[in-house]
Amino acid sequence: MEDILIFMQQEFLLVLALVALTILFVRRESQLAGDKISVSEAVQAMNQDTAVMVDVRDKKDFDAGHVANAINIPFAKITNGARLFEQYKGKRIILADKMGQQAGTVGKMLAKEGLDVCRLSGGIEEWKQQTLPLVK
Repeated sequence: MEDILIFMQQEFLLVLALVALTILFVRRESQLAGDKISVSEAVQAMNQDTAVMVDVRDKKDFDAGHVANAINIPFAKITNGARLFEQYKGKRIILADKMGQQAGTVGKMLAKEGLDVCRLSGGIEEWKQQTLPLVK
């Protein structure tokens, strides 16, 4: 542990560069996966019929509780890319998963296909924390 601290002191600029590059990488990856949308913004977009929510959790989790009118396309089955999402081309696609992790991978793939994609910030867990209803 002491060696690490000495290294960090002696190579401060190198460590600073590493931290800056890590932050830039995370930010870039996040942007490629689509913007994040808050729960309240998602509700508003779905109520205005300008967006559709696609839940990428597996069927078992989806059946245990999901957002009303959400479409379930499990992460494991999304191999055909944008072809599964062509019917939603005129709308914004809000990707939802358990906590916001898998949606980023799907978001990157769909954004490359030119679809308007965003991720539900915090996923279904955030939806539950805001005490919004789920249907079974």
